Amino acid sequence: MALQSSAKAIIPKVSYLSSRVIMILGCNPGVMTLQGTNTYLVGTGKRRILLDTGDADVPQYTEQLHKVLTKESCDIEQIVISHWHHDHIGGVPDVLKLTKPDCKVWKFQQADDKGNVVESKIPFECLTDGQILSTEGASLRVIHTPGHTTDHAVFTLEEEDVLFSADTILGEGTAVFEDLLDYMKSLRKIQKINPKVIYPGHGPVIKDPQKVISYYLSHRESREEEILNVLMSNNGPICAANIVKVIYPDLDIKLLLAAENNVKKHLIKLMKEGKVVKDNEMWKVICSSS
Repeated sequence: MALQSSAKAIIPKVSYLSSRVIMILGCNPGVMTLQGTNTYLVGTGKRRILLDTGDADVPQYTEQLHKVLTKESCDIEQIVISHWHHDHIGGVPDVLKLTKPDCKVWKFQQADDKGNVVESKIPFECLTDGQILSTEGASLRVIHTPGHTTDHAVFTLEEEDVLFSADTILGEGTAVFEDLLDYMKSLRKIQKINPKVIYPGHGPVIKDPQKVISYYLSHRESREEEILNVLMSNNGPICAANIVKVIYPDLDIKLLLAAENNVKKHLIKLMKEGKVVKDNEMWKVICSSS
């Protein structure tokens, strides 16, 4: 899910990105999903891998996916879910109606040990870090990248030196996260992989990954500095909502809660590092003894 919603370029419902990768747009636009969730059909053979499934009950998406499968004369043998958010996992039951009974659904286990993918209790196979998922013409390497969620994963396509970043890195705007420390570590992990191209979970293809990753890292670091400056300049403790008003003065009202959540995650990180303290819902800087 994204924090900003300004679309830069219209994303087609279906994009043939390479001989091995077809992107099918989830047709679920929104403030947090931008133009929709990008799902990817990977492989070259009669049975392929589908990465993410969009939201539940979106006939326009399943119709587009069915058309692609028909045109390619192929089926889906494996569904791989990047993380538990509804706009990536919700469409699993609908997609399974288009597949054969032996289709596997893969996902990392969540930290709270939830054992099923969706409310309909469809079981999934547990991904492991470094695992290779193979199909004709393509091999996906699984990389656990917690931060956005505890179960979040990205995937490298070994044959093409590209990376599917799901919601860790987006094609436009910046991403939200559950744990900032883990998120920053995951960004640096992707930075070391140094993919040639990134196929994100939302937004257009990223053709200059290092530039975007560096921006993401510096953006979080500068946001942290802004938060500390607000805390230091305020006369007494301040709540996260009022910090948002200072550092996001022109933010769309629909995004205020998401921004406040991100600020709280920064504050929690700073608290873990011993830089700030919390009293009820109020925050203040720990004064230096020097």
